Amino acid sequence: MRKTTVGAIARLVGGRLVGGAHGNESVHGKASVDSRAIGEGDLFVAFEGEHVDGHDYVGAAARAGAAAALVTKVVPGLELPAIQVADPLEALEILARHELAEARASARPPIVIALTGSNGKTSTKDLLHAILAPVGETIAPIGSRNNELGLPLTVLELSETTRFLVLEMGARGIGHIAHLAHIARPDISLVLNVGSAHVGEFGGLDNIALAKGELVEVLEETGTAVLNADDARVKAMQSRTCARVVHFSLADDSAEAYASDVGLDGAARASFMLHMGGKKAPVSLTLTGEHHVKNALAAAAAAAAAGVSFEDIVAGLRSAEQRSPGRMQVSELPGDVTLINDAYNANPDSMRAGLSALAVLGRERHTVAVLGEMLELGPESEKAHRDMGVFAVEQGIDVIVTIGRGAHAIHQGVTETRGENERAVYVERLEDAPAVLETVKRPGSTLLLKSSNGAGLAKLGESLVRTWAAEPTKAEDAGEKA
Repeated sequence: MRKTTVGAIARLVGGRLVGGAHGNESVHGKASVDSRAIGEGDLFVAFEGEHVDGHDYVGAAARAGAAAALVTKVVPGLELPAIQVADPLEALEILARHELAEARASARPPIVIALTGSNGKTSTKDLLHAILAPVGETIAPIGSRNNELGLPLTVLELSETTRFLVLEMGARGIGHIAHLAHIARPDISLVLNVGSAHVGEFGGLDNIALAKGELVEVLEETGTAVLNADDARVKAMQSRTCARVVHFSLADDSAEAYASDVGLDGAARASFMLHMGGKKAPVSLTLTGEHHVKNALAAAAAAAAAGVSFEDIVAGLRSAEQRSPGRMQVSELPGDVTLINDAYNANPDSMRAGLSALAVLGRERHTVAVLGEMLELGPESEKAHRDMGVFAVEQGIDVIVTIGRGAHAIHQGVTETRGENERAVYVERLEDAPAVLETVKRPGSTLLLKSSNGAGLAKLGESLVRTWAAEPTKAEDAGEKA
């Protein structure tokens, strides 16, 4: 946050000073709902949740250096100057809008880039960070902070020297993105794709497109809409904005950013020729999966719209590394075992992309797909899961392990395609999965974990990495016994 006082915050959000606050206390750090993440000068926001009450951690926040707290109730022995409000989420939104307005009124206002899409938001945000950070101070938080709480908390990381603010905007219904954009109106709106993620909640792809397109409708005439020319529903959004429109594409050489000569190495890392503004340069990514080429093109087009040079864009893409957990996160483990944790989120498009990447790795390795449920697919859920099992077989994956009742149709698709055998494994309970995977992996195995976050495979992957990394290899065992 830009430097302010407790009193100024209270006046802005309509709050009451409590906890011995005088109003002149200085707040000059970020806002956080996690007392473990509090630093000197921060504002601690205490939410009263179903299982955890943030008011119980006000003391811990004070000891960590918080300057003040935002609370909904006065607790006995409050150890920190505080502002009492009726709704802390509304207060955060008001504060975030104000902070961004103040930053935009400064001599060097930040450029706000907002992105949305059914797939690839976080990976594209991380690619943008790799491009923008060497150019100027950039806020693009690790992980997904794309909802009503995460977005204002991100905005409140602004400082007087921030040059780029990169925001993810997610939606679970019509009007959600419009609401987020009201908190932080973008200068550049990037729409990646319209896919089947959350299709059950939206009621169809056309409704998803309607929701995602809200991001370009909020742009002013001076803004820029960056659209995927390869997605018909996204390309059609150009009629919904008064701003300048630029496109990125894998196939259309009339787009402002496009790729040619796309290839994959033995580790499924993509390389391509980047074309922009009459210039071209070869780019090799360190990220796993061909789908990252489209994400890289999107990031390049958005960065160019923000005024970044072609040379800096190329350098940023070449140096980009995996930043957010749970997105094609590769761990090299003892016994020549590779585990790819891509289980933060999943829908049919992203699961196919992950399986395609695994298939490339399988040219020289033993491959294991560990698949869980894709949530929020609505009436098409069973068919989508069954089709995914068929697709996994078609990719030549050696062993396909399906975890959880919600994903059982994947196993059905597998067995209907290549029969009941040891290469098709179904595990009903997540807690039984580690023991099963111990029997499946072998030296030279590459395992891909893919599911929606609610299915629990992301945490399973983290647990496996810790366990397998601590295990001695058979060679080491033999050496110790010798």
